[in-house]
Amino acid sequence: MTEPTIRVLLVDDHAVVRAGFRRLLEQMPAIRVVAEAASGEEAYRVAAECSPDVTVLDLTMPGMGGLEALRRIVGRDPGARVLIFSMHETAAFARQAVKAGAWGYVTKASAAEVLVHAVQAVARGSIYFSPDVAQKLALDVAGERDPLGVLSPREFEIFRLLAEGRTADEIADALFISAKTVANTASQIRQKLGVTSPVELVRLALKHGLVRP
Repeated sequence: MTEPTIRVLLVDDHAVVRAGFRRLLEQMPAIRVVAEAASGEEAYRVAAECSPDVTVLDLTMPGMGGLEALRRIVGRDPGARVLIFSMHETAAFARQAVKAGAWGYVTKASAAEVLVHAVQAVARGSIYFSPDVAQKLALDVAGERDPLGVLSPREFEIFRLLAEGRTADEIADALFISAKTVANTASQIRQKLGVTSPVELVRLALKHGLVRP
């Protein structure tokens, strides 16, 4: 019996990166990239148009970004199977992605075949983490509780953008929400995390590898 073809939507803001991943995935006879998108906004629209079996989604993109796109795609279609493929290797990102509805998380530092295995696993309905992320999640469970785990995916994304130095207006434009909503959410974030100043917020983000020094 012929194996059914896995239809993939590939989302990354770099055209060269998308081309490389497309070649990698389409080396497998049962995987076909049916569409591409270069932003979270485009991913949200294209996912509705082509109904892929698996969406391979980068997290760090201009505009809406991957985490917010993931949240919206799953909010519209709870059955959507989204696999995060990201440069971020911290457990905090993986945990928030799963909380937002991702079926898996693979880092771009992984071997090429790991992405192929992940797409196949997610298409079958299995959760998949690349070995490096799985190890970090296991160490996290064995160690201290992640203080960022109290944040919702949207709070987490706003926290990360604030730590990058974005203004409330910039964050509002990126996430298509009001500046007032950003300000209210930022207040909730500070309360949940017990931080009282922008400096403390940035230090916490640095500690957990959400932003670069």
